[in-house]
Amino acid sequence: MNKQPLDQELIREYIIAAHGNFIEVKRLIEQEPALLHAVINWNMDDWESGLGAAAHTGNRDIAEWLLERGARMDIFTAAMLGELSIVKGIIDTQPSALHSKGPHGIPLIRHAEMGGKPAEPVLNYLQTLLTEEAIR
Repeated sequence: MNKQPLDQELIREYIIAAHGNFIEVKRLIEQEPALLHAVINWNMDDWESGLGAAAHTGNRDIAEWLLERGARMDIFTAAMLGELSIVKGIIDTQPSALHSKGPHGIPLIRHAEMGGKPAEPVLNYLQTLLTEEAIR
C-alpha cells in the first residue's frame, strides 16, 4: 500500500463510484487498496466513505464486497444490511445513535429503509424505538 496521502481526486472518484458502480469500485480498489478506508469531506462536516456511500444507497453487493476486504462496519451499514444484533448492540450502549446521521445527514432509519426486505427487522426495531420515544 501507498504510504503517501492519497490523491483527493482519486478518493472522490472512488466515493462517487461506491454509490452504485460496482465495476469501477473493484477497479479502483485494485489500483489503490488504501481506498478501502478513505473518506472525503464533501463540505460542512459531511464525511463519507465508500462503505457509507454503498450503505445509504442500498447497494448491498458493494457494501458486502468492501466488508469482505476489511472495510469498517458501522451502524449505518449494519442497518442497511439488516444486522439487527449489531444495531441493537450499538443503540443499547449508545442510545443517542438512534438519532445519528450518516453521510449527507441521512438518518439511520433511512439506511434501514434502503436495505429492503433483508433490513425489515432493523427497520421495525428502529420504528418501535422512535414511536416509544414519541409517546414519552
